[in-house]
Amino acid sequence: MTDNNKEKDLEVFEADSNKEVIKNEDPANKKEETEKTDVVETKEEDQAKVVNGNAGRLELPEDVRKKICNRHQFLQGTWNFERMQNGGWVYSMIPAIKYLYHDEASQTAALKRHLEFYNTHPYVSAPVLGVTLAMEEERANGTAIDDAAINGVKVGMMGPLAGVGDPVFWFTIRPILGALGASLALSGNPLGPILFFVLWNLIRYAFLWKTQEAGYKAGNEITKDLSGGLLGRITLMASILGMFVIGALVQRWVNVDFPVTITKVTQDSKTFIDWANLPTGSEGIKHALEMYETYGADAFSPEKVTTLQDNLDMLIPGLVPLLLTLGVSKLLKKDVSPITIILALFAIGIIARYFNIM
Repeated sequence: MTDNNKEKDLEVFEADSNKEVIKNEDPANKKEETEKTDVVETKEEDQAKVVNGNAGRLELPEDVRKKICNRHQFLQGTWNFERMQNGGWVYSMIPAIKYLYHDEASQTAALKRHLEFYNTHPYVSAPVLGVTLAMEEERANGTAIDDAAINGVKVGMMGPLAGVGDPVFWFTIRPILGALGASLALSGNPLGPILFFVLWNLIRYAFLWKTQEAGYKAGNEITKDLSGGLLGRITLMASILGMFVIGALVQRWVNVDFPVTITKVTQDSKTFIDWANLPTGSEGIKHALEMYETYGADAFSPEKVTTLQDNLDMLIPGLVPLLLTLGVSKLLKKDVSPITIILALFAIGIIARYFNIM
Protein backbone atom coordinates (compact mmCIF):
# COMPACT_ATOMS: atom_id res chain seq x y z
CA MET A 1 0.00 0.00 0.00
CA THR A 2 1.40 3.40 -1.01
CA ASP A 3 1.84 6.35 1.35
CA ASN A 4 -0.90 8.28 -0.48
CA ASN A 5 -3.43 5.49 0.13
CA LYS A 6 -2.50 5.33 3.85
CA GLU A 7 -3.00 9.07 4.21
CA LYS A 8 -6.45 8.83 2.56
CA ASP A 9 -7.53 5.99 4.89
CA LEU A 10 -6.36 7.97 7.92
CA GLU A 11 -8.36 11.01 6.79
CA VAL A 12 -11.51 8.87 6.33
CA PHE A 13 -11.10 7.33 9.85
CA GLU A 14 -10.64 10.77 11.46
CA ALA A 15 -13.72 12.09 9.66
CA ASP A 16 -15.86 9.17 10.90
CA SER A 17 -14.60 9.69 14.46
CA ASN A 18 -15.46 13.38 14.35
CA LYS A 19 -18.98 12.55 13.16
CA GLU A 20 -19.44 10.12 16.09
CA VAL A 21 -18.24 12.75 18.58
CA ILE A 22 -20.59 15.34 17.11
CA LYS A 23 -23.45 12.82 17.28
CA ASN A 24 -22.73 12.05 20.94
CA GLU A 25 -22.59 15.78 21.76
CA ASP A 26 -25.96 16.40 20.15
CA PRO A 27 -28.39 17.69 22.90
CA ALA A 28 -31.19 15.58 21.48
CA ASN A 29 -29.13 12.40 21.90
CA LYS A 30 -28.11 13.39 25.44
CA LYS A 31 -31.74 13.99 26.37
CA GLU A 32 -32.74 10.60 25.01
CA GLU A 33 -29.99 8.81 26.97
CA THR A 34 -30.89 10.70 30.16
CA GLU A 35 -34.52 9.69 29.82
CA LYS A 36 -33.52 6.04 29.38
CA THR A 37 -31.35 6.20 32.51
CA ASP A 38 -34.16 7.80 34.51
CA VAL A 39 -36.56 5.08 33.40
CA VAL A 40 -34.18 2.35 34.54
CA GLU A 41 -33.48 4.02 37.88
CA THR A 42 -37.14 4.67 38.70
CA LYS A 43 -38.55 1.40 37.40
CA GLU A 44 -38.77 -0.17 40.85
CA GLU A 45 -40.28 2.99 42.35
CA ASP A 46 -42.85 3.21 39.55
CA GLN A 47 -43.87 -0.39 40.18
CA ALA A 48 -44.52 0.51 43.81
CA LYS A 49 -46.54 3.56 42.81
CA VAL A 50 -48.74 1.78 40.29
CA VAL A 51 -51.15 -0.60 41.96
CA ASN A 52 -54.33 -1.85 40.30
CA GLY A 53 -53.83 0.71 37.55
CA ASN A 54 -53.75 3.61 40.02
CA ALA A 55 -50.64 5.47 38.86
CA GLY A 56 -48.82 7.88 41.12
CA ARG A 57 -50.18 6.52 44.41
CA LEU A 58 -48.52 4.21 46.92
CA GLU A 59 -50.73 1.32 48.02
CA LEU A 60 -49.73 -1.65 50.13
CA PRO A 61 -50.12 -4.83 48.03
CA GLU A 62 -51.74 -7.93 49.47
CA ASP A 63 -48.49 -9.85 49.90
CA VAL A 64 -47.08 -7.07 52.10
CA ARG A 65 -50.28 -6.98 54.16
CA LYS A 66 -50.05 -10.75 54.65
CA LYS A 67 -46.48 -10.38 55.91
CA ILE A 68 -47.75 -7.82 58.39
CA CYS A 69 -50.53 -10.16 59.53
CA ASN A 70 -48.05 -13.01 60.01
CA ARG A 71 -45.78 -10.79 62.10
CA HIS A 72 -48.74 -9.53 64.12
CA GLN A 73 -49.17 -13.00 65.63
CA PHE A 74 -46.09 -12.22 67.74
CA LEU A 75 -47.55 -9.01 69.17
CA GLN A 76 -46.77 -10.04 72.75
CA GLY A 77 -43.36 -11.53 71.98
CA THR A 78 -41.50 -8.55 73.47
CA TRP A 79 -44.05 -7.52 76.12
CA ASN A 80 -42.57 -5.15 78.67
CA PHE A 81 -43.82 -3.22 81.70
CA GLU A 82 -42.93 0.18 80.27
CA ARG A 83 -44.74 0.20 76.90
CA MET A 84 -46.19 -3.32 76.91
CA GLN A 85 -46.87 -4.43 73.29
CA ASN A 86 -44.98 -1.66 71.48
CA GLY A 87 -42.13 -3.94 70.39
CA GLY A 88 -44.45 -6.49 68.78
CA TRP A 89 -46.43 -3.67 67.18
CA VAL A 90 -43.45 -2.02 65.52
CA TYR A 91 -42.21 -5.48 64.42
CA SER A 92 -45.54 -5.92 62.62
CA MET A 93 -45.26 -2.50 60.95
CA ILE A 94 -41.75 -2.98 59.51
CA PRO A 95 -42.84 -4.40 56.08
CA ALA A 96 -45.21 -1.45 55.58
CA ILE A 97 -42.60 1.09 56.65
CA LYS A 98 -40.03 -0.35 54.25
CA TYR A 99 -42.53 -0.32 51.39
CA LEU A 100 -43.96 3.15 51.96
CA TYR A 101 -40.79 5.07 52.89
CA HIS A 102 -37.61 4.77 50.82
CA ASP A 103 -35.16 6.98 52.71
CA GLU A 104 -33.54 6.15 56.03
CA ALA A 105 -34.75 9.30 57.80
CA SER A 106 -38.42 8.62 57.04
CA GLN A 107 -38.12 4.97 58.03
CA THR A 108 -36.43 5.89 61.31
CA ALA A 109 -39.12 8.44 62.10
CA ALA A 110 -41.86 5.90 61.38
CA LEU A 111 -40.24 3.29 63.63
CA LYS A 112 -39.98 5.80 66.48
CA ARG A 113 -43.59 6.83 65.92
CA HIS A 114 -44.80 3.28 66.51
CA LEU A 115 -42.65 2.60 69.58
CA GLU A 116 -45.14 4.47 71.76
CA PHE A 117 -47.23 2.74 74.44
CA TYR A 118 -49.67 0.16 73.07
CA ASN A 119 -51.72 -2.51 74.81
CA THR A 120 -54.91 -4.36 73.87
CA HIS A 121 -56.18 -7.89 73.33
CA PRO A 122 -53.72 -9.54 70.89
CA TYR A 123 -56.42 -10.70 68.46
CA VAL A 124 -58.70 -7.65 68.30
CA SER A 125 -55.58 -5.59 67.71
CA ALA A 126 -55.85 -6.51 64.02
CA PRO A 127 -58.45 -3.85 63.06
CA VAL A 128 -56.35 -1.23 64.87
CA LEU A 129 -53.40 -2.35 62.77
CA GLY A 130 -55.49 -2.14 59.59
CA VAL A 131 -56.58 1.44 60.29
CA THR A 132 -52.99 2.40 61.14
CA LEU A 133 -51.77 0.94 57.85
CA ALA A 134 -54.34 3.01 55.98
CA MET A 135 -53.22 6.18 57.79
CA GLU A 136 -49.54 5.48 57.13
CA GLU A 137 -50.37 4.90 53.49
CA GLU A 138 -52.18 8.23 53.28
CA ARG A 139 -49.26 9.96 54.99
CA ALA A 140 -46.78 8.44 52.54
CA ASN A 141 -48.93 9.76 49.69
CA GLY A 142 -48.67 13.32 50.99
CA THR A 143 -51.76 13.66 53.17
CA ALA A 144 -51.19 15.90 56.19
CA ILE A 145 -51.36 13.31 58.98
CA ASP A 146 -49.07 13.93 61.93
CA ASP A 147 -47.73 11.51 64.55
CA ALA A 148 -50.29 12.59 67.14
CA ALA A 149 -53.18 11.69 64.83
CA ILE A 150 -51.87 8.18 64.17
CA ASN A 151 -51.11 7.47 67.83
CA GLY A 152 -54.43 9.04 68.83
CA VAL A 153 -56.39 6.60 66.66
CA LYS A 154 -54.39 3.66 68.06
CA VAL A 155 -55.03 4.67 71.66
CA GLY A 156 -58.67 5.49 70.97
CA MET A 157 -59.37 2.07 69.48
CA MET A 158 -57.22 -0.21 71.61
CA GLY A 159 -59.17 0.46 74.81
CA PRO A 160 -62.74 -0.29 73.66
CA LEU A 161 -61.66 -3.25 71.52
CA ALA A 162 -59.81 -4.85 74.45
CA GLY A 163 -63.19 -5.40 76.12
CA VAL A 164 -64.41 -7.40 73.12
CA GLY A 165 -61.51 -9.84 72.92
CA ASP A 166 -61.89 -11.47 76.34
CA PRO A 167 -65.59 -12.45 76.14
CA VAL A 168 -65.34 -13.50 72.49
CA PHE A 169 -62.11 -15.51 72.57
CA TRP A 170 -61.20 -16.43 76.18
CA PHE A 171 -64.78 -16.89 77.48
CA THR A 172 -66.57 -18.20 74.39
CA ILE A 173 -64.58 -19.69 71.53
CA ARG A 174 -61.69 -21.18 73.51
CA PRO A 175 -63.86 -22.86 76.21
CA ILE A 176 -66.18 -24.32 73.58
CA LEU A 177 -63.30 -25.74 71.53
CA GLY A 178 -61.54 -26.85 74.73
CA ALA A 179 -64.64 -28.69 75.94
CA LEU A 180 -64.98 -30.36 72.54
CA GLY A 181 -61.35 -31.47 72.52
CA ALA A 182 -61.40 -32.51 76.19
CA SER A 183 -64.53 -34.64 75.73
CA LEU A 184 -62.81 -36.52 72.91
CA ALA A 185 -59.58 -36.86 74.89
CA LEU A 186 -61.39 -38.17 77.99
CA SER A 187 -62.89 -40.94 75.86
CA GLY A 188 -59.39 -41.90 74.69
CA ASN A 189 -59.62 -40.29 71.26
CA PRO A 190 -56.24 -38.73 70.28
CA LEU A 191 -58.02 -36.35 67.90
CA GLY A 192 -59.18 -34.28 70.89
CA PRO A 193 -56.09 -32.09 71.36
CA ILE A 194 -55.36 -32.09 67.61
CA LEU A 195 -58.87 -30.88 66.81
CA PHE A 196 -58.62 -28.15 69.45
CA PHE A 197 -55.24 -26.97 68.15
CA VAL A 198 -56.27 -26.91 64.47
CA LEU A 199 -59.69 -25.29 64.94
CA TRP A 200 -58.40 -22.68 67.39
CA ASN A 201 -55.59 -21.54 65.10
CA LEU A 202 -57.79 -21.52 62.00
CA ILE A 203 -60.35 -19.30 63.72
CA ARG A 204 -57.65 -17.11 65.25
CA TYR A 205 -55.72 -16.51 62.02
CA ALA A 206 -58.85 -16.01 59.92
CA PHE A 207 -60.05 -13.39 62.41
CA LEU A 208 -56.68 -11.61 62.37
CA TRP A 209 -56.55 -11.42 58.58
CA LYS A 210 -60.19 -10.51 57.96
CA THR A 211 -60.36 -7.80 60.61
CA GLN A 212 -57.01 -6.34 59.54
CA GLU A 213 -58.32 -6.12 55.98
CA ALA A 214 -61.57 -4.56 57.21
CA GLY A 215 -59.62 -1.95 59.15
CA TYR A 216 -57.31 -1.28 56.22
CA LYS A 217 -60.12 -0.83 53.70
CA ALA A 218 -62.32 1.21 55.99
CA GLY A 219 -59.47 3.41 57.19
CA ASN A 220 -60.53 6.15 59.55
CA GLU A 221 -64.22 5.34 58.98
CA ILE A 222 -63.97 2.28 61.23
CA THR A 223 -63.72 4.51 64.29
CA LYS A 224 -67.08 6.05 63.38
CA ASP A 225 -68.66 2.61 63.02
CA LEU A 226 -67.39 1.48 66.41
CA SER A 227 -68.59 4.63 68.13
CA GLY A 228 -72.08 4.33 66.65
CA GLY A 229 -73.26 1.59 69.00
CA LEU A 230 -71.94 -1.40 67.05
CA LEU A 231 -69.17 -2.05 69.55
CA GLY A 232 -71.59 -1.98 72.48
CA ARG A 233 -73.92 -4.50 70.83
CA ILE A 234 -71.07 -6.84 69.96
CA THR A 235 -69.74 -6.69 73.52
CA LEU A 236 -73.18 -7.31 75.05
CA MET A 237 -73.96 -10.31 72.84
CA ALA A 238 -70.51 -11.83 73.31
CA SER A 239 -70.73 -11.33 77.09
CA ILE A 240 -74.12 -13.05 77.31
CA LEU A 241 -72.95 -16.01 75.26
CA GLY A 242 -69.67 -16.18 77.16
CA MET A 243 -71.38 -16.21 80.58
CA PHE A 244 -73.79 -18.88 79.35
CA VAL A 245 -70.89 -21.10 78.33
CA ILE A 246 -69.00 -20.45 81.58
CA GLY A 247 -72.13 -21.31 83.57
CA ALA A 248 -72.43 -24.64 81.75
CA LEU A 249 -68.74 -25.40 82.31
CA VAL A 250 -69.05 -24.72 86.07
CA GLN A 251 -71.42 -27.65 86.49
CA ARG A 252 -69.24 -29.82 84.26
CA TRP A 253 -65.76 -29.08 85.59
CA VAL A 254 -66.14 -27.90 89.21
CA ASN A 255 -66.43 -31.09 91.24
CA VAL A 256 -67.55 -30.86 94.88
CA ASP A 257 -68.82 -34.04 96.56
CA PHE A 258 -70.18 -34.51 100.09
CA PRO A 259 -70.12 -38.27 100.90
CA VAL A 260 -71.65 -37.81 104.37
CA THR A 261 -74.26 -40.55 104.91
CA ILE A 262 -77.76 -39.30 105.67
CA THR A 263 -79.73 -42.58 105.62
CA LYS A 264 -78.93 -46.28 105.23
CA VAL A 265 -81.77 -48.70 104.38
CA THR A 266 -81.62 -52.50 103.88
CA GLN A 267 -83.17 -53.33 100.53
CA ASP A 268 -85.51 -56.13 99.57
CA SER A 269 -83.70 -59.22 98.32
CA LYS A 270 -85.30 -58.78 94.91
CA THR A 271 -83.91 -55.27 94.39
CA PHE A 272 -80.18 -56.01 94.60
CA ILE A 273 -77.80 -58.55 93.10
CA ASP A 274 -77.09 -61.56 95.29
CA TRP A 275 -73.51 -62.08 94.26
CA ALA A 276 -73.12 -65.31 96.26
CA ASN A 277 -76.02 -67.04 94.47
CA LEU A 278 -75.52 -65.45 91.03
CA PRO A 279 -75.77 -68.05 88.22
CA THR A 280 -72.55 -68.85 86.43
CA GLY A 281 -71.81 -68.10 82.80
CA SER A 282 -73.86 -65.92 80.51
CA GLU A 283 -77.01 -66.31 82.60
CA GLY A 284 -75.36 -64.64 85.59
CA ILE A 285 -74.08 -61.76 83.48
CA LYS A 286 -77.51 -61.28 81.91
CA HIS A 287 -79.22 -61.27 85.32
CA ALA A 288 -76.74 -58.70 86.72
CA LEU A 289 -77.23 -56.40 83.72
CA GLU A 290 -81.02 -56.59 84.02
CA MET A 291 -80.86 -55.73 87.74
CA TYR A 292 -78.57 -52.79 87.04
CA GLU A 293 -80.83 -51.53 84.26
CA THR A 294 -83.85 -51.68 86.59
CA TYR A 295 -82.44 -50.41 89.89
CA GLY A 296 -79.27 -48.62 88.85
CA ALA A 297 -76.21 -48.48 91.13
CA ASP A 298 -78.38 -49.41 94.14
CA ALA A 299 -78.53 -52.95 92.76
CA PHE A 300 -74.87 -53.53 93.65
CA SER A 301 -75.38 -53.45 97.43
CA PRO A 302 -77.99 -54.87 99.84
CA GLU A 303 -78.08 -51.47 101.55
CA LYS A 304 -79.31 -48.28 99.95
CA VAL A 305 -77.20 -45.35 101.14
CA THR A 306 -78.34 -41.75 100.73
CA THR A 307 -75.61 -39.12 101.04
CA LEU A 308 -75.74 -35.37 101.51
CA GLN A 309 -74.62 -34.98 97.90
CA ASP A 310 -77.58 -37.09 96.72
CA ASN A 311 -80.02 -34.80 98.50
CA LEU A 312 -78.34 -31.68 97.08
CA ASP A 313 -78.44 -33.12 93.56
CA MET A 314 -82.15 -33.90 93.95
CA LEU A 315 -82.69 -30.29 94.98
CA ILE A 316 -80.62 -28.57 92.24
CA PRO A 317 -77.93 -30.50 90.32
CA GLY A 318 -74.61 -28.65 90.49
CA LEU A 319 -75.78 -26.31 93.26
CA VAL A 320 -72.58 -26.51 95.34
CA PRO A 321 -70.19 -25.88 92.40
CA LEU A 322 -72.33 -22.89 91.42
CA LEU A 323 -72.30 -21.46 94.96
CA LEU A 324 -68.54 -22.00 95.19
CA THR A 325 -67.98 -20.19 91.87
CA LEU A 326 -70.19 -17.27 92.89
CA GLY A 327 -68.42 -17.05 96.26
CA VAL A 328 -64.98 -16.93 94.64
CA SER A 329 -66.22 -14.32 92.16
CA LYS A 330 -67.48 -12.13 95.01
CA LEU A 331 -64.15 -12.38 96.82
CA LEU A 332 -62.32 -11.34 93.67
CA LYS A 333 -64.60 -8.30 93.34
CA LYS A 334 -63.62 -7.34 96.90
CA ASP A 335 -59.97 -7.33 95.78
CA VAL A 336 -59.05 -10.50 97.66
CA SER A 337 -55.83 -11.89 96.22
CA PRO A 338 -56.32 -14.91 93.90
CA ILE A 339 -53.35 -16.58 95.61
CA THR A 340 -55.11 -16.22 98.97
CA ILE A 341 -58.29 -17.75 97.56
CA ILE A 342 -56.40 -20.70 96.05
CA LEU A 343 -54.54 -21.41 99.28
CA ALA A 344 -57.79 -21.16 101.26
CA LEU A 345 -59.50 -23.65 98.94
CA PHE A 346 -56.57 -26.04 99.33
CA ALA A 347 -56.78 -25.79 103.13
CA ILE A 348 -60.55 -26.27 103.22
CA GLY A 349 -60.33 -29.27 100.91
CA ILE A 350 -57.59 -30.97 102.95
CA ILE A 351 -59.38 -30.41 106.27
CA ALA A 352 -62.75 -31.55 104.89
CA ARG A 353 -61.19 -34.69 103.41
CA TYR A 354 -59.47 -35.50 106.70
CA PHE A 355 -62.83 -35.48 108.51
CA ASN A 356 -64.57 -37.32 105.63
CA ILE A 357 -66.83 -34.37 104.94
CA MET A 358 -65.76 -34.11 101.30
